[in-house]
Amino acid sequence: MHVVKRNGDREPVSFDRILERLTTLATVVAAPLARIDCTLVAQKTIQGLREGVTTEELDVLAAETAAYLATTDPEYGDLAARIVVSNLHKKTPADLVACLRRSDLDPAVVAFAEAHAPALQAALQHARDFQFTYFGFKTLERSYLRCDADGNLVERPQCMYMRVALGVHSGAGDLAAVLETYEALSKGEVTHATPTLFNSGTRQAQMASCFLMQMPADSIDGIFEAITWCGKISKHAGGIGLAASNVRAKGSRIRGSGGVSNGLVPMLQVLDKVARYVDQGGGKRKGAIAIYLEPWHADIFDVLEMKKNHGVEELKARDLFYGLWIPDLFMQRVDEDGTWSLFCPDQSEETKALPEMWGADFELAYKLLEKSGMSRRVVSARALWTAILDAQVETGGPYLLYKDACNAKSNHKHLGTLKCSNLCTEILEYVAPDEIAVCNLASVALPTCLTFGAGGENKLAFDFEKLETATRLLTRNLNRVIDVSYYAVKEAETSNRRHRPIGIGVQGLADVFMALRLDFDSHGAKRLNKDIFETMYYAALDESTRVAEKMGAPYRSFPGSPLSAGVLQPDLWNVELTDGRHDWTALRRRVIVHGAANSLLLAPMPTASTAQILGNTECFEPLTSNMYARRVLSGEFPVINKYLVDDLRRLGLWTEATRNAIKRDNGSVQNVPGLPAELKSLYRTVWELKMRTVIDLAADRGAFICQSQSLNLFVADATHAKLTAMHFYAWRKGLKTGQYYLRTRAAADAQKVTVAPAQAASQETPAEPEDGACPIGCTSCSA
Repeated sequence: MHVVKRNGDREPVSFDRILERLTTLATVVAAPLARIDCTLVAQKTIQGLREGVTTEELDVLAAETAAYLATTDPEYGDLAARIVVSNLHKKTPADLVACLRRSDLDPAVVAFAEAHAPALQAALQHARDFQFTYFGFKTLERSYLRCDADGNLVERPQCMYMRVALGVHSGAGDLAAVLETYEALSKGEVTHATPTLFNSGTRQAQMASCFLMQMPADSIDGIFEAITWCGKISKHAGGIGLAASNVRAKGSRIRGSGGVSNGLVPMLQVLDKVARYVDQGGGKRKGAIAIYLEPWHADIFDVLEMKKNHGVEELKARDLFYGLWIPDLFMQRVDEDGTWSLFCPDQSEETKALPEMWGADFELAYKLLEKSGMSRRVVSARALWTAILDAQVETGGPYLLYKDACNAKSNHKHLGTLKCSNLCTEILEYVAPDEIAVCNLASVALPTCLTFGAGGENKLAFDFEKLETATRLLTRNLNRVIDVSYYAVKEAETSNRRHRPIGIGVQGLADVFMALRLDFDSHGAKRLNKDIFETMYYAALDESTRVAEKMGAPYRSFPGSPLSAGVLQPDLWNVELTDGRHDWTALRRRVIVHGAANSLLLAPMPTASTAQILGNTECFEPLTSNMYARRVLSGEFPVINKYLVDDLRRLGLWTEATRNAIKRDNGSVQNVPGLPAELKSLYRTVWELKMRTVIDLAADRGAFICQSQSLNLFVADATHAKLTAMHFYAWRKGLKTGQYYLRTRAAADAQKVTVAPAQAASQETPAEPEDGACPIGCTSCSA
């Protein structure tokens, strides 16, 4: 049997050569992988060979073989990653300028790189590519690394990170900022959002993640203008949130033609086709549009049916996402078992004004409309609530956002009423017929802030100085992104340059808790959660104020904002700030005097894709499982809790029987024999935690989040009673986003294929759907 080398030569297959390559990758290129058996990988690889296999195909087979063995030890996954990274390095240039000289990149970026080539090349650390997990690298390979016209990869991960840094800072001629940003990205301390990783440094560098808009007018012109906006934005990898409460309901009179409107459903079906047709970034991921509707709209029941799997097929629009923009009055009516009136926004000037009001003004106007008899339909508030819960159990949505909390705690409240959020429910910005709100996202990898204590203590601690440094860097970077990003529509540029909002989030909070041995519901976790977000808000606001002071002016819409009066986000939550770790008093004075460069700062988003790349748990989520298969665009990969594996090895419990027990119980460790109680508690999955804990942590951090947060909720064996109690608890805690996705789990599962029948009790190793699929957090605007 022969193998075809990269130069076209043929030579006999050599087991020793294969073993030598695997051993080198396991022991030389990065930290030694001491627990794996390279001979076993080589044996299994050679069994799958065919005559004339290429060396590249041989690498792919060896990597897949090692990845399969990762279920027995995560280090096999590390070996798989090193194989595919080595393969990429063999066919791509190590020289940065050679990598950048391509027709799709901005000539100004290339020229800057050429002018500073020695310094940039010296900074590149290609060896860091070997630190990626197999899952992380395959995610990069599938969607992030750039290709030539024939689809061949031409970019290494380190070159990608340098391209991103150059795209953000080279226009300002700031070499130091380029190198600082590259270093932080390369070390995995921070990451910019997916659109920035896609597009930074290109000719059309659309780097924003999220776009919010309202239907500009309830007319053919207005509706098709919005559809055009959606198509242009989706083409350049933006996720979209669209407020549609101002569009007339089914059966409304059309004055121009004398006909009758078909309502929201047919219009939303057109948008559904747009989302399907105009995929993001040229096929890198699906287009994604979220429709926001207030629950008084007369078409609300029809819209709640549009994502369900059953019912009249002609009335579905399943590629859209749906969110409810809920006033407090509706929640009160549900609570008291009252009635709820549905209106068509086109019915009168008073109904047209409902989307423009919130709080006491909305409540007064709504009750006057009820008394006037203008409602299209009066229903039981609990009947509508039941329809909402039914949709959530079946589809994971609609999202729930509380209109009054969003507006009352907004730094944009002086501009007008907030009408919607984005695709992932963490962005809250003002929109208008001539303004499409935009947000640029990035996240801090919290596990990189773990350091060993001072004084030689061999004990992990959380380094808040590192967190501050990372947050300040992202604040400067995202402020810069606003200026250099390409805007597909002028209304987006108008809004972004006027208000200059940014969104900084996190990933790996659960990793930090596990590394520090903090139960997710412990007092220590509760305190650390609050301290992390207080530090991030302080650092971001302080840095934004420094930028404004340096530039000599705040963002343009600063006058009249709560921030201009020194009212900070914790003040809007009635949370008292004390000068301890941070000097809030001095910062408040500086904000009043100098303003800030950015109207909004923090917005923890679902970091599914970038957390996969960096090997962290997603956002601030608890573990969904300690062992599962993750299905994404780049394939299916085993994901195993590395902290748990280390503990099981230390205790001598990492055995086939243990692995089968965890698989049998859907990733739970509660029935692992011999596992100490404290570890069973530490490694509880989200299904074994109370949602009260998840909501309490969200409320604690919420006081320091000036936008909102993508809060998924998890309920096994969901009932209406459970969901109602959970949602009302979140609403009463003052959350802006009450729920992004609802994730449920059935009581009964099918036979597992990875466990013998005598051992199995339920289904195959828990699997997560492809990115963007409901009810897993959609990644279309993630960081």
